[in-house]
Amino acid sequence: MESTHMTLAGELADRSQWTAENCSIDATMRALGNRSTMLIMREAHYGTTRYDDFVHRVGITEAVAAARLRELVSAGLLERRPYREPGQRTRHEYVLTPAGMDLQPALVALMQWGDRHLARPSGPPLTLHHTDCDEPVTARLMCAAGHEVKAEEVTVRAARRR
Repeated sequence: MESTHMTLAGELADRSQWTAENCSIDATMRALGNRSTMLIMREAHYGTTRYDDFVHRVGITEAVAAARLRELVSAGLLERRPYREPGQRTRHEYVLTPAGMDLQPALVALMQWGDRHLARPSGPPLTLHHTDCDEPVTARLMCAAGHEVKAEEVTVRAARRR
């Protein structure tokens, strides 16, 4: 049977000798680990910025939206900015930060996974296309040299400490 997993190398090869206690995936899931948070981030990437629009578009209660937006601001994924409509009081909108924008490939990967493994008979509800050439957009693993990489071609090493 063909290997479908990454290779652990060096001090990581003996899994009984280490734990993943400082895992980046764990830290990310602590910041993003629930459905409403990910859907708020989806909406932010689609251009939603206003509190009421997040509540409506994600289909969550105002209390949940307020809590999740506070968490995302605290995590540095969204920035809270004041705005004022003519004749109205000052309110706040939520704008993606550079860290929030960096989440886009992960959102695309989740979308692709859902399209592939939770397929609807009618096909995916949305598709992504490159604005310049109209070709489909996908998330892929690539090395810095530009090679597309399969899971079995990835080696996991402990980061060098400085």
